[in-house]
Formats: sequence, structure tokens, C-alpha cells
Amino acid sequence: MKSLSPLLHLASLALGSTTPSLNHRTRNDSCAAAVSTVDLQTGAKCACGKLSASYSDLVLLPGSANYTAQATAYWDIRADLDPACIFLPTSAAQVADAVSVFTTCQAQFAVRGGGHMNYPGSNNIDGGVLLAFSNMKDYKVHNDSIDVTPGMTWYDVYSALDPYGRAAIGGRLKTIGVPGLTLIGGVSYFINKYGFAMDNVLSYDVVLGNGTQVIVNATSHPDLFWALKGGANNFGIVTKFTLKTYPMPHISTTIQQFNETAVYEFIKATCNWVIADSETAIAAGSVLDITYNVTTGDVSPLLLGVQAGISNPPSMFANFTAIPGVSKTNNITTSKQWASNLDSPKQMFRVLFGMHAMYPDPNVLYTMYQTWKSAIDTIADVAGLYPTFVLNISPASAARIAQTNGIGNVWGLADEPLIWWQFSTGWANAEDDLRVEACIRQLTEHLHSINKANGLARDFIYMGDAGEWQDPFAGFPAENVQRMREIREKYDPLGTFMRLNWGGFKLGV
Repeated sequence: MKSLSPLLHLASLALGSTTPSLNHRTRNDSCAAAVSTVDLQTGAKCACGKLSASYSDLVLLPGSANYTAQATAYWDIRADLDPACIFLPTSAAQVADAVSVFTTCQAQFAVRGGGHMNYPGSNNIDGGVLLAFSNMKDYKVHNDSIDVTPGMTWYDVYSALDPYGRAAIGGRLKTIGVPGLTLIGGVSYFINKYGFAMDNVLSYDVVLGNGTQVIVNATSHPDLFWALKGGANNFGIVTKFTLKTYPMPHISTTIQQFNETAVYEFIKATCNWVIADSETAIAAGSVLDITYNVTTGDVSPLLLGVQAGISNPPSMFANFTAIPGVSKTNNITTSKQWASNLDSPKQMFRVLFGMHAMYPDPNVLYTMYQTWKSAIDTIADVAGLYPTFVLNISPASAARIAQTNGIGNVWGLADEPLIWWQFSTGWANAEDDLRVEACIRQLTEHLHSINKANGLARDFIYMGDAGEWQDPFAGFPAENVQRMREIREKYDPLGTFMRLNWGGFKLGV
């Protein structure tokens, strides 16, 4: 597994009533009225001063011990910025106090969970306040659910559930954080049967933009409950997620690596895999990608496959197993043990994403692969270049979960199989940033335009795989976007998360 860690690193690249209930105390009454906007430095000085006065041991200033470690605790090197201070709360009450301070001071701020979203300013900030959840890693296991706080990674969740033989629907790599992945939707290994991570959240504890804490679920603020399912960080800060869990004492896994001669069959098997779903299918999912070593010329398709239960080899991946490959390893294990080997180390690369969705067509995807490879050759001299063509599956059965659970989500996906194709590109030096971005951005949109002209493209863009230039909300149903804006106005009338909060994909006005 260690020899596959660079591949795995990029493979997944693969977040009621007419007014909020005030049964939880508003943290700061001065937040009730809008305050004039101030500049970045003035707001940060005010907020850092107030937080330091109240929580001196939880605030890091530039030059202090651990400041650099926290300011660079990110997967993408491009996300490393220089906050004016870093606040490390230990409780929801402290988060609420911090948000009240931000609003009072009109301080610009960012929030970091696992630090895996990969572009500058997505979860960090230059000159403002960074609220990082490194000190909030508590959990409580119930019979069929688990409460988790936002400092936990998915490996932490799987480890907590391991003694109980249960699993949650979450991230596919070890260091991905719970809050970012869950709030943007969340692709897991079991989406064909259980949907996305957002579809398996039973309740959220949320700090709103005025510092008020509310509990949000199907009966308490149900409109906000819906909006948080894929709406990212536009509504508040979640300080606790209650996640549904499923009995899953064992999983069956397969790691299959191929060479370039198998690329077409690999793509064809992927298309067949996403199309051949059923509502009674065994829960199963994958990481599927093709890496291109521009130095050696080697092309390496890779499958990481997982299914619930005991099957050796895993029966759901028979189409891949039938393809002659370089190496194939099957195993019976647990979610914790499997995730322990799927590391995605931080600070390895500068990373850029770009993605679109399409109806599965192996011939078109193979042509796209060839075009991608030729485009990468034009920037082959870029130091540390690490290009990956990722094929994420979105089976029709995954969309049906939201259509039939009485809650839904903001995506509004149609009941059809999709391939979310993605270019995940790593490189070494800042001097090549603009060149790599120009190449990948132009290639991504060019191929999408061709697919659109041929009736294969879909407008949906998954935030977790999107480029920073892309607008995921443009691919949501227009009525869902309008409803989200109304919900944002209801729960955050001061616009705290629209005006002051850096990071993620913003809903806009």
C-alpha cells in the first residue's frame, strides 16, 4: 500500500418557524444590529484582541509556538496563508462567542475542519482570523448513530465505530475532515445504497451568524436542515453532526492496477459499473483514476473497490477483475483498517481540480482521456507535475435516496447514472501556478462544451472536485438556489457568512 500513496493522495480529488428559535441564548446582543463594514486589518485587530482577552491559551499569534503548524495544516500547499491570529475553540459555546466577536468587530474569518479543500482561501485567510477545529475531536456512539464534532477526520469516525461493528457514510481517504465533506455532499464507498454523506446526517448543532446556537433536524428548523444538505458553509458553523450508522463488521476490498493497454476496458468497466445499479444492490463504491507519469510515459489506471460484507474477490467489481492487470489484491477487512492505509499527506503538492458531469459513454471518455494526455504533454516540463484523470461514479440509486427519504437535498439530482470526470493536477512550484491553471481550465471547459453539444453533459458540479473558477450553484435547480437564498436571509440576516466568512463556494446575492 505504501507504494500507492502518491496515487491515493490525488485519487479522490478527488462542505420551522419564521425566525430562528431563541431557546438557546444569543451570545451577544450587540449583534442584533448591523455594524458598518471595516477594513481587514481593523476587523482582525479587534477580533484577535477580544479573543485573546477571553481565551489567551486558545489564540495563536504570528511568531507564537504552533502558529506555523496550524497555518499550514492543509492538504494543498496553495492554501497556506497568514492569518492575523488563529483561534482553537474547545466547545460550541466558544465557537458561538467567536462568531459574536467576528460580527461585532466586522472581522473577516475562515473556518477549517480537515483542511482538505484545495484552493487559496477555501478554508484559510490572509490577515483575518482563522477558526480551526483542532481541539474539537469528541464523539459519542449510540445504537444506530454517532455524534461527532468538527475536528474529527473520517478515520477518527471509523475508528470510533470499529468496536461496534458499524460504519458511517463518509470520506474515502484517511485525513479528509467530517465537516467539509458532509456539508458539500460527500462521496463515500457506499453511495449506491445509502446515498451521500449529507443524506445520512440526522441532526446538526449550528452556530448562526449572530452567535445563536440552534439544533437543526427534520422537526427543528427543517428548512435549514434541508439547506445544510449540500449547501456548504453559507448558513452557519456546525459544531456537532449526528450521523446515521449501519451494521458493517466487515468489508471486502480490491486494489487493481493496470497499464495503458487496459485504459479503454477500464473506462468501459467504469461506465458499466455506474449504469448497472439497483435499489437492492450490495453497498459498494470505488476510487477510479488514471495517472500519467510524464517522465517515464507510464499510464496507470487504478481501482480501489470496497463493498459491504464478505466476498473474496468482491463480486461487485467483476468487470474490472476480468481485465488483465499489473497487480490485483483482494482482502476482507474493516472500515478502520482499510482507511488506515489510505493516507493523503498534507503539504505534498500544489493541487488544482476541474470537473464536470456527463452521461456514461466509454468511447467519448476514452477520447477525452487521449485529449487530456496530449494536453498534459504541453506542460510536461513543469516541475513535480502529477496529473490524474479521475472517474467518480454517481449511480441513479444514489440520487433516489434524497428523492425518497422525505427530506431531499439541495442538489436535486435526476434519477440517472453519471460520471463525474475530474482533472486533478499536482505540481511543485508557485511560478507554474498560472500556466497549470490555464492549461487545466481551458481543457476542462473545452471538453465539457463538446459533451454539451453532443447532449452528454450535465450541469451539475460537485464542490469537492470543482476548480476554484467553477460555480457549483449554477448546476443546482434554480428553485433550490432561490430557496437557499431565502433560508440564508432568514437565518443570517446580517450576512455574516456572505460578507465576512472566507472559504468554500458562496451562494451569492
